[in-house]
Amino acid sequence: MTDPVNPPVRRRIALLSTGGTIAMTASSRGAEIALSGADIGARIAEAADIDLTVVEVFAKPSANIDLADMGHLAGIARHLATDGSVDGIVIAHGTDTIEETAWGLDLMTQSSIPVVVTGAMRTADAPGADGLANLIAGCQVAASLKTRGLGVLVVFAEEIHAASLVRKTRTFGPHAFSSEPLGPLGWVCEGGVEIVMRPMAPSPALSLGADRPVVPILVVHAGFEPEALKLFEAGGVDGLVLALPGGGHAPAVLAPTLERLAARMPVVFCTRTRGFGTLRATYGYAGAETDLIQRGLIAAGSLDGLKARCALALLLSQGAGREAVRGFFEGFGGG
Repeated sequence: MTDPVNPPVRRRIALLSTGGTIAMTASSRGAEIALSGADIGARIAEAADIDLTVVEVFAKPSANIDLADMGHLAGIARHLATDGSVDGIVIAHGTDTIEETAWGLDLMTQSSIPVVVTGAMRTADAPGADGLANLIAGCQVAASLKTRGLGVLVVFAEEIHAASLVRKTRTFGPHAFSSEPLGPLGWVCEGGVEIVMRPMAPSPALSLGADRPVVPILVVHAGFEPEALKLFEAGGVDGLVLALPGGGHAPAVLAPTLERLAARMPVVFCTRTRGFGTLRATYGYAGAETDLIQRGLIAAGSLDGLKARCALALLLSQGAGREAVRGFFEGFGGG
């Protein structure tokens, strides 16, 4: 009997090559990019039972990828999604910033076909290299009708993660990604794709505007020095993301400076913990989440610092005002 979800036809997949460990081999100086997208693609088309088109986008370690690169990738993905030439898209990407690119693409692409980002933790010539397996699984996920409507996905170690949830949680080893505190949307097993959880709604649509705002992330620690925060009062930044202890709590000594900063530019705070999001109305002491919101700061809700920073930078690149920024984060339980 024909499976209506996975029809027995060769699906058309575009592989966008961007560099990263998956394209690296060992050298006398350490791992370096040595493989092109065509080199990588030649290894996977038959194994994944797909018709593969390779697009060489750029070749960079992912620590070098910026918002403009994400916007360029999103433009290619949107074009491929709308011209009808492929059924799914796989992006081979370095793992260091894969969660940021995946999230940026999720906001900027709004694709009608599956878009999967994957990579490797081990170089192509290392014992136990994981790149080929991740690419094959990524192609199988991109080829499946089950994954339509899930937004941009990260596929790693046979697990399927939502871009809005996934984080890199290990510096080495093939199981380096997690969607804690929830979990993956599904997995790949015996060549089949299983989806056990779906987002309630798609991510909001944002675009990369003409401006290139400066938006740093500041991790606030015990005994954080007020002098360090006051440096931002002199200007030079367009927005600020604070990774705060607990549910979003700053030392009381920082509160007046934060209020002044929030009067000049959007200041978004998130929790530096790995689980759930910011609080909104539990604690009322100076520097607590309720106090910070009253002082004009914006809670990030369920978004972590990296995702909050990416979203804020995209919003500011479009010239978004404070209320538009607050409205965006309200969609994630913050604001």
